[in-house]
Amino acid sequence: MPKLSDVISVLEERYPPRWAESWDAVGLVCGDPEDEVRRVLFAVDPVQAVVDEAVEWGADLVVTHHPLYLRGTTSVAATGFKGRVVHTLIRAGIALHVAHTNADHADPGVSDALAEAVGLRITGPLVPDPTDPAGRRGGGRIGELPEPMALSAFAAQVAAGLPATATGVRVAGVPDRLISRVAVCGGSGDSMLAAVRESGVDAYVTADLRHHPVSEATEAAPLALIDAAHWATEWPWLAAAARELGADAARLGWPLETRVSTRVTDPWTAHAPMPFTASP
Repeated sequence: MPKLSDVISVLEERYPPRWAESWDAVGLVCGDPEDEVRRVLFAVDPVQAVVDEAVEWGADLVVTHHPLYLRGTTSVAATGFKGRVVHTLIRAGIALHVAHTNADHADPGVSDALAEAVGLRITGPLVPDPTDPAGRRGGGRIGELPEPMALSAFAAQVAAGLPATATGVRVAGVPDRLISRVAVCGGSGDSMLAAVRESGVDAYVTADLRHHPVSEATEAAPLALIDAAHWATEWPWLAAAARELGADAARLGWPLETRVSTRVTDPWTAHAPMPFTASP
């Protein structure tokens, strides 16, 4: 049976902490490196519902994409919701490990999984990592569709390829415009809009797009934008990460079980139609 320190070493070979952004908080959040690990649960968010699932399943380790304490803290008291998460984990003997922007920049990483989920063949990173001689790591990905398709059809393909959320997907662009080359970025991606325009792609799939960046991007170039829920664009990575850890465990002879959480932790829980139409 592997120790927690062994499993963390394997995870950090694939997602080295040095690849994380300087502002990020990745790595082991809680857990004893000497403890044994039999079951590993992968999830996007380190929230109470995910921790409760880990307890119910008997997990020894939870690997999340998002950090629990991104900006630091002076207390883990159970008087707050983050403190309750920590207390629940420690009482159950469950460790928590975070792979965030280091998993975004990895090859394969979060955006590779997103590109595969929406039907793209990856041709390279959107923003290459200059330290990667192979030119495969970096932020976001660029891919190609097998055949050009109308934006409306591609948006439907994106919606079908991602886990359902209350908000679905939003689209900016002419519905019948043909789409062939597409950029993707799992999670919040409007900081990459300049790189997207420079790449000359037909469309961009990401999350958390804001009004002004979208308005300016669509005015500046004939670029279609598809905005999905943040959680939904990152969830496909979980299966890939679990599969990779499972392969590493098999190679090392570890009797390790992995599981992907299917609990929807996107914070938006409902969508209300808007019947009012502004008068011309």
